[in-house]
Amino acid sequence: MNAPYSVNECIIVVLVFFHCIFTFGCYGLILKPRNPNNNLSKSIIPDDYIREMRPPTTRSGPLVVDFSMRVVDINSINVEDMDFRMDMFLKQQWTDARIRIPEEMFEYKDDSLTLPAQFFESLWQPDLYFLSSKVVEIATLTHKFSSVTLYRNKTIRYSARMHAIVACQMEFYNYPMDTQVCPVSVESFSYSNRKMTLKWSPPGVTISPELKLLQYNILQPLELRETHAYTSEKNGNFSRLVVLLKFERQIGHHLIQTFAPSTLVVVLSWFSFWLDLDAIPARVTLLVTCLLTLVTMFTGLRTDIPAVAYVKALDLWMAGCMVSVFASLGEFVIVKVLQVKYALLKQKEAERSVVTTLTSCTRELGERKRGSSLVYAKLRKHGWLSLYWRNNKGKVKIMWKEIDRISRIVFPALFFLFTAMYWSILIIGYQCIYLCHLRE
Repeated sequence: MNAPYSVNECIIVVLVFFHCIFTFGCYGLILKPRNPNNNLSKSIIPDDYIREMRPPTTRSGPLVVDFSMRVVDINSINVEDMDFRMDMFLKQQWTDARIRIPEEMFEYKDDSLTLPAQFFESLWQPDLYFLSSKVVEIATLTHKFSSVTLYRNKTIRYSARMHAIVACQMEFYNYPMDTQVCPVSVESFSYSNRKMTLKWSPPGVTISPELKLLQYNILQPLELRETHAYTSEKNGNFSRLVVLLKFERQIGHHLIQTFAPSTLVVVLSWFSFWLDLDAIPARVTLLVTCLLTLVTMFTGLRTDIPAVAYVKALDLWMAGCMVSVFASLGEFVIVKVLQVKYALLKQKEAERSVVTTLTSCTRELGERKRGSSLVYAKLRKHGWLSLYWRNNKGKVKIMWKEIDRISRIVFPALFFLFTAMYWSILIIGYQCIYLCHLRE
């Protein structure tokens, strides 16, 4: 019988088998290259590239770094710690002539190439920082929100979304109509202005139109500055970018929660002038309740702002309201004392009239006829104060009743005058401070 397979056929089968193994093995190696990012870095960054050294410039001039910022959100404006939290998109752009980008990396009609953020670690990067920041971090979810874009002209643009807690030296002289001016400054930590110059790239700093604050308005347009400042800690002049964020407090909240209730309490205290002095519990209870209400109200308001050493505009309003109510309480005490003395005087006069002779009565009638424009009866004085008298019409005027009657007009007039002066000075002072900030 013949063999099922010849020797030549067996050799061919073995060769085909080894060929398949070799082919699939090579294909597997091609699908799984080792460290593809390293290959990308080697194709863009030359071997003699030193990431710790600043990119060279023409004529050894300073490297120009363009900087822009878009503010997405501002929240947690903390007046006690004097800071606020800011979410923003940052863009830094500079030119590095040392990199090389192969033409085949650009897609058709593209002038830029976007790479992942890991590639940024292999490049030189400007060491910019916020001067007044407490915390700065790149936003992350599953990865860091940052990217690097390379252009054909060897320009590098780094973009990132960041969170920052920025300190702001706030002043509360005009509180609650204050405007807080918070400078946000960006500066290089190591490179002086001879090595690096910072520029605002158009449009500089923008505010997201969706941004809404609860108690503040952000004044527009924003003021941008490019300055050179001497820093003693680093012993040199450094290029600095400054944007002034101006937060104008909305007065509507305090009009509803502070000024309107306190005004109503003061008006309520004037009702005591129409109560009879015999209703001592009602009158005292009304005035004391109004005073305690103001104290409680203003004590709660002091927790919203730090305990500063100077007098605020709200403190003056508190003092004016409390003085008005306290004066009403003092007026009641004075009137009550005069009423008691008037009652004692009338009692003594009644006792004296029993032993008064006709001669003294005749003398009093003669004196009454010789009066001037305002003819008094016989002044009944307690010390230097007249407790009652008669006018030119012969009508008896009692001191404590007259004080109550005049208080019904004087107290509201004085409080309305205080209110008009208070708001006039506050509004004029606010406008002057705003104009001064604009001139700066």
